[in-house]
Amino acid sequence: MTEKSTYDAASLPDLLPIYYKKLFPYGLYYRWLNYGGVPKPYFTNREFSFTLKDDVYIRYQSFADQQEMEKEIQKRCPYKIDIGAVFSHKPKDHKTVKAAAFQAQEKELVFDIDMTDYDDVRTCCSGADICEKCWPLMQIAVKILDRALEEDFGFEHRLWVYSGRRGVHCWVCDETARKLSQNGRTAVAEYLSLVKGGEHQNKKISLDTTRLHPFISQSLEIVKARFYDYAVKKQDFLGDEENQKKVLSLITDETLRTELEENFTSKEFEKDTSKTAWAVLRNHVDKKKSEANYKGSKYVLEEIMLQYCYPRLDVNVSKGVNHLLKSPFCVHPKTGRVCVPIDPKKIDEFDPMAVPTISEILEELNSVEKEDSNKKTKEFNKTSLKECTQVFERFVKKLEETWKGKGKMIEQSDMTMEF
Repeated sequence: MTEKSTYDAASLPDLLPIYYKKLFPYGLYYRWLNYGGVPKPYFTNREFSFTLKDDVYIRYQSFADQQEMEKEIQKRCPYKIDIGAVFSHKPKDHKTVKAAAFQAQEKELVFDIDMTDYDDVRTCCSGADICEKCWPLMQIAVKILDRALEEDFGFEHRLWVYSGRRGVHCWVCDETARKLSQNGRTAVAEYLSLVKGGEHQNKKISLDTTRLHPFISQSLEIVKARFYDYAVKKQDFLGDEENQKKVLSLITDETLRTELEENFTSKEFEKDTSKTAWAVLRNHVDKKKSEANYKGSKYVLEEIMLQYCYPRLDVNVSKGVNHLLKSPFCVHPKTGRVCVPIDPKKIDEFDPMAVPTISEILEELNSVEKEDSNKKTKEFNKTSLKECTQVFERFVKKLEETWKGKGKMIEQSDMTMEF
């Protein structure tokens, strides 16, 4: 994982005006959120919120068109932009409308996966910190959720975005997803949630069933393919007595747990402790399960693997139609990194530490502008934002193909470089 950053947070007020003027992809962004202008007020009734310098927070922003949005963003230079629901009325006019009449009507189905929710199962970092040893958790989360959203629910238009610091977001933009009620969103989120219980609950996965649901089986295939490299090699999750006790506490069969505790304390693991301990645990579990009087879980190993690797969703973010979520292409004020779209099919290649900071892309732009006077090339295509902007453009174009009668508009905008 690349470690590179020359970003100084104190410089953000000077950098944002240039970024919002030259690099923010307004055209693509508007094409996405306008959804072909059907229904007509879809964009104008969309809520945006701005977080300005010194944590000044402004809700219920809305814009008539792309030009007004550009003008307002460049005027205010928000440290963060959040996207909310499409309302029954223009959000900026909400004070002139009776509260009962001002209702959130539609919004993308969204998911928020944050690395801090894994603090009880990662040994390398905590809080907002991430590294190459724990980032595989985000790769596993994207693979499991993207597969399920596509294959189990049939959602075709999924925009994955790096949060700029310690997590990932997913925007499901199919019309059926945008029209889901709160109950519908909750049902999808609950279907995808296996990790249950708060920070004071030790065992968070219980597969109390004789046969696994196909969704769990397919999720396990993804986890099992990565578990040894992630948990054993990178996390050393059985590397000392404290971590061994944490794993053993997930085993409900008292006899099995006691045998393993005795085995772990009596056995001298001279090297590769996690490797040896995991092999011992697996062998003991398999042997015990074959005994006639075994009363524990049929899926002991699977429960352990899922507890340590399965995606941890903030269900409240997903179920609320009115919940706002950070916009793509924001700049994270603490890291300076841009919240870039990710190709989920290439998530194993994505390196969060290599995501460009605002300082770096403005330096790149400055260098290129001195040498290249081609005004037809979009400015973001002259910087490290090019690849992630192409991911976003492919997503938007695929979405546009579902809008009837929009072919001419797409061709014309491409010819005039109006993205």
